[in-house]
Amino acid sequence: MRAAVFEQFQQPLSIQQVPDPTPDPDGVVLQVMATGLCRSDWHGWMGHDSDIHLPHVPGHELAGIVTAVGSNVRRFSAGDRVTLPFVCGCGSCPQCVSGNHQVCDHQFQPGFTHWGSFAEYVAIQYADVNLVRLPESIEFSTAASLGCRFVTSFRAIVDQGKTSAGQWVAVHGCGGVGLSAIMIANAIGARVVAIDISPEKLALAQLLGAKPWSTARTRRMWLGQSKKSLAGARTCRWTLWAA
Repeated sequence: MRAAVFEQFQQPLSIQQVPDPTPDPDGVVLQVMATGLCRSDWHGWMGHDSDIHLPHVPGHELAGIVTAVGSNVRRFSAGDRVTLPFVCGCGSCPQCVSGNHQVCDHQFQPGFTHWGSFAEYVAIQYADVNLVRLPESIEFSTAASLGCRFVTSFRAIVDQGKTSAGQWVAVHGCGGVGLSAIMIANAIGARVVAIDISPEKLALAQLLGAKPWSTARTRRMWLGQSKKSLAGARTCRWTLWAA
């Protein structure tokens, strides 16, 4: 298969022919139909992640079609349209049993602990625990955005923040994670303040549900405009700093 490979940290990637992956007993192989580019990919390329061993194929935001299935996989079969979280838990360690798969003691991370989705195919472990079947109504490009930026924001806004309708949420930074947080908070019915130095990002944030919004080019400007944006609010339930 073809894959984007880097053989040295901080050096250009090249398109190479590499061996096709095969599934572990508890895993599958996916044909990659869409993959995203995340700041974490840059950190890996820079050499900031000790799990990466060279040569390496990055990529952890993905969606695709199951093409091969391990002998112990029961819930998925060839042809299934799926996506997955960027941290795949084993499902049986104390962390996973407590519901915290993202800090699994034996976690699998495509693009970090193993080769990732900047390739035609990728092998995924712990398939029954982590794969999410996609309805035909969700495009692969949309699904690829869910497993990293959206799940990160969902945990912050919903699981940790316990945000509810009518509460105020301030989102600092309107990149992938920030815009996802805005969409999630808006869907819940919260009142969202989007804060960023980029007018283009703020315009998109407003389209996605940030009703009052503020530009933060200086601390004094932020304080003044945030006070105006939050007029009538007794308290801001959560402040989320995002990328």
